[in-house]
Amino acid sequence: MRKNIVAGNWKMNTTVAEGVALAKEVNEALAGAAPKCDVVVCVPFTHLCPVAAAIDQTRLGLGAENCADHKSGAYTGEVSAPMVASTGATYVILGHSERRQYYGETSETLREKVALALENGLTPIFCIGEVLEERENGTFNEVVRKQVEEGLFNLSAEDFGKIVLAYEPVWAIGTGKTATPEQAEDMHAWIRSVIAGKYGNEVAENTSILYGGSCKPGNAAELFAKPDIDGGLIGGAALKCADFMGIVNAF
Repeated sequence: MRKNIVAGNWKMNTTVAEGVALAKEVNEALAGAAPKCDVVVCVPFTHLCPVAAAIDQTRLGLGAENCADHKSGAYTGEVSAPMVASTGATYVILGHSERRQYYGETSETLREKVALALENGLTPIFCIGEVLEERENGTFNEVVRKQVEEGLFNLSAEDFGKIVLAYEPVWAIGTGKTATPEQAEDMHAWIRSVIAGKYGNEVAENTSILYGGSCKPGNAAELFAKPDIDGGLIGGAALKCADFMGIVNAF
């Protein structure tokens, strides 16, 4: 059975003190709850160690927002997968549209990052999705298929089974626009069919596919009710405990 997951992506927000306070608040909120999903916060690199020390990771998972495509060496300013793992984090977001758009990340780069993440025991949350032009010109299915194939289909079935996917329609990130539940479900079902074509139905059925794109407490339940939507990768709403828990509780 695939897991339901709600993962927060804090992006470049909060100081260390603010981040620790937010993580503690979410951790405490989960203490009195019985969520029907795994809950994760993915935080800036500077926050990983203090947040790891402040939370109960049997209750709240911890992840990074990125990692380098090299294990170590003369790469000033980069943070490697072994470094991320050494903080106690167990997840890492890879291929987010902002990384692809602003930092030129390619499928080739992402294959290296995924391999290093897996080698170091991290669960990649691998992001895919189309921009507005691709949605409007009807190429969105092929765009997303190509991202999955080029970024991940070099993996064995066993390693692919360790990946969490996050479909994020780029036109719905931080814009207030949201794909309709039907649009999101159609894409998630398409992604699952692409996986099945490569690895078979069992692997496809066991792959968690999260929705990321202006998911809020008000629309989460309707999205999560769809059979192929297994949770959310949450941006802005993850920065307020009440909003984030509202999404968690949508399950």
